[in-house]
Amino acid sequence: MDADYLPFHPNPSKPAFVPPPGAVDAHCHVFGPADVFPYAPERKYTPCDAPKEKLFELRDYLGFERNVIVQATCHGKDNRALVDALKAAGDMARGVASVGPDISEDELKEMHEAGVRGVRFNFVKRLVDNTPKDVFLTIADKVKKLGWHTVVYFEAPDLEELIPFLKELPTTIVVDHMGRPDVTKGVDHPDFQRFIDLMAEVETMWTKATCPERLTADGPPYDDVVAFGRKIVDTFPDRVIWGTDWPHPNMKSHVPDDGKLVDFIPRIATTETAQRKLLVDNPMRLYWG
Repeated sequence: MDADYLPFHPNPSKPAFVPPPGAVDAHCHVFGPADVFPYAPERKYTPCDAPKEKLFELRDYLGFERNVIVQATCHGKDNRALVDALKAAGDMARGVASVGPDISEDELKEMHEAGVRGVRFNFVKRLVDNTPKDVFLTIADKVKKLGWHTVVYFEAPDLEELIPFLKELPTTIVVDHMGRPDVTKGVDHPDFQRFIDLMAEVETMWTKATCPERLTADGPPYDDVVAFGRKIVDTFPDRVIWGTDWPHPNMKSHVPDDGKLVDFIPRIATTETAQRKLLVDNPMRLYWG
């Protein structure tokens, strides 16, 4: 583990908000254990182990029934830890993998049988090396045959340059963390409006109203992020999902309390209908439909 790496919260609070039956934590990760599933040599950070058993324990403790487990950059394109967790969870989990352009149809089918339903493309420059856009399009064409979607991770200043590429993707697109807006600029700033306009134009684009702990400038209880999450949930109620982002890889500011993150949900999804769509109907349609 890196010397400055912050391990996940050892004793999160019990949330006051009770998720509706069938709720899905639709963005979380598993790390290692490193002696079984080594971290990628090309990784940009080394985390603490966060194995599947800990994830499933947290799922139950927070009141969720299912997980969507997303491959993180510390494991690179070695999806063995992800697939192992999916097999252990059975029908209670789905996955998002990271693959290269040389991935075979047989390998994709094996992952599909394990529960993988998407691939992730990471454009956060501090986390990955620059990959030509045509490589990503080649991968997207392959996974489209299986009905998978693509998850894209970028930061708000890079969106304008990415728009032509995003419009070329032949699959459903799911954007991580509301496109990582700079919340100090306010919800009406042109940068966030650009993302809202793009989602309105591209009806195959979804997003995750996630990670107030990453987006905040003020810290817990993340008051400065509420308006952004509420805007997304209110504007695109049928194309938004939510997740904890456990075990919160590469956080630098503080260790998030997962119970408090769950209590953030009713602040952005203010009705029972919105909460059910965010936590049950939408992720079930996207990953189990």
